[in-house]
Amino acid sequence: MLLLDTHDLPRADRVEAFRVAMQEASVPCRVDHRTPPERMYARMHLFPLGRASVFNTDASAFGLIRTARHVRRESPAVVVLAFQAEGRGEFSQLGHEQLVQGRDLMLVDLTAPYSFGCSVGGGSRSFQVLHDQLGLPVDVVRRASPRLRASRLHGLVRTHLGQVCTRAGELSGDPGATTLGTATVELLRALIVSAAGDPRLTGPVRDQTLLTRVRTHIGQHLTDPHLTPESIAGAHAVSVRHLYRVFSDAGLSLEQEVIGQRLELARAQLASPAGRRRSIAAVARSAGFVDPSHFGRRFRLAYGVTPREWQRCPRG
Repeated sequence: MLLLDTHDLPRADRVEAFRVAMQEASVPCRVDHRTPPERMYARMHLFPLGRASVFNTDASAFGLIRTARHVRRESPAVVVLAFQAEGRGEFSQLGHEQLVQGRDLMLVDLTAPYSFGCSVGGGSRSFQVLHDQLGLPVDVVRRASPRLRASRLHGLVRTHLGQVCTRAGELSGDPGATTLGTATVELLRALIVSAAGDPRLTGPVRDQTLLTRVRTHIGQHLTDPHLTPESIAGAHAVSVRHLYRVFSDAGLSLEQEVIGQRLELARAQLASPAGRRRSIAAVARSAGFVDPSHFGRRFRLAYGVTPREWQRCPRG
C-alpha cells in the first residue's frame, strides 16, 4: 500500500505529510528534515504480512527522534529490524551507536527512546513486529541490538529480509503472506536470541526455529551442487539424524523440500523471458539439478507437463 508520494503534493504540504505518514506506519516521533523544502521528497509503502508488516521508505535526508515523552504516549509495542537499501543511516539507542549501511542490520525497540538519521538521503527497508508476537523479554531484545553482527545468523536473516522487502508488494498479496510473516518473525527471534547469547532461551528458541532456518537456508543455496544433508546439518550445528527427525516430526521430507524448492525455481525461470530462450539442461543446472533427465521426470511428476511444454506455454 502506498502511504505517501510527495511528488503528487504541493511543496508546502510535503513536510507535514511526511510526519503524518511516518507516524501512521510506525509510532509517534519527531521528524527533522535536512533538505530544503523545495528539494524534499519521500515515497513510503506499507505491506502487511499477517500481523507483521514491511515498511519501505525512500526519501531525501531526514532524522527521526523518539523521546521519552513520545514513548509515554499510547502506541503499539513494536520491534523493528531494518537495513539501508541505499545511503547510510546513523542509529542511536540506549547507549548503542551504529552506522547502518551495506549488509548491516539494525534492531530497534520502539518502546525506548532512539534516534535515526539519514544525512544524504536513501532507502530504508524494515520489518515491524509486535513485542507480544515476538515473544521475547525486552531485556533480551535490547541486549541483542549492538551484537547482531556477532551472530552466525546475521547473513542468513539479512539475505531473507532483503528478498522479502524487495518483493513485498507482490508477496503481501500472496495466499502465503501470513505464513511468510510468521516465518520471518521466527527468523528474527532466532537472530535476537543468538546475538543476545541468553542461555535461558538459546536452546528452546533454536529448536523452535530450526525448521524455518533450514528451509530458508535451502532456499538461499539451491544452486549449490554441494547442498547435502551433511552440509545443511553442519551449517546449523546439528546432526544429520536430528535434521531428518525435525522434518519428519513436521510431516515433511528433507529431500522433497530441496527438490520442491529447486523445481519451483526452475519453473519460474522457464516462464521468464530469458528462461524461454535457454535450453532445458541449462535451466536444470541453474536450479541445482545435476541430471537433466532426472529433472524432467520430477518436473512432470510435480506439474503434469514436461519442462519443454511449460516453457512453450503461451502467456499473456
